[in-house]
Amino acid sequence: MRLYSLSVLYKGDPKVHLLKAAYDVSTFNFFQRSSVQEFMTFTSQLIAERSALGSRASVKEQEYLCHVYVRSDGLAGVVIADNEYPQRVCFTLLDKVLEEFSRQVSKMDWPSGSPATISYSALDEYLSKYQVQSPAG
Repeated sequence: MRLYSLSVLYKGDPKVHLLKAAYDVSTFNFFQRSSVQEFMTFTSQLIAERSALGSRASVKEQEYLCHVYVRSDGLAGVVIADNEYPQRVCFTLLDKVLEEFSRQVSKMDWPSGSPATISYSALDEYLSKYQVQSPAG
């Protein structure tokens, strides 16, 4: 069971943009990592864009399961995991991350924010904390 990406996005007008993200692409071939990361960023934005405010969903994309939560204030979170990762845990993680993010990052910064301008460093920590290590790994 693995988590591959955890993203915080803002669903504003006219489109969704990434505020902060963390990736774990260590299981991929070195030469595939940047394209896998790009795919995850693109997929996260697309899923958030297609989800209504105040909704939660799980979407299968290739061999991944993408869990999205879009709050009614436009803040959205996406977790990309493998098919075995428990859905309930993904939504618990998204709730926690979005709640903490909204307390630490001013709502004024969401519409114009980007990964370079938003200072919120907990995503990498959450991604590794929620990573389920297989007994063999």
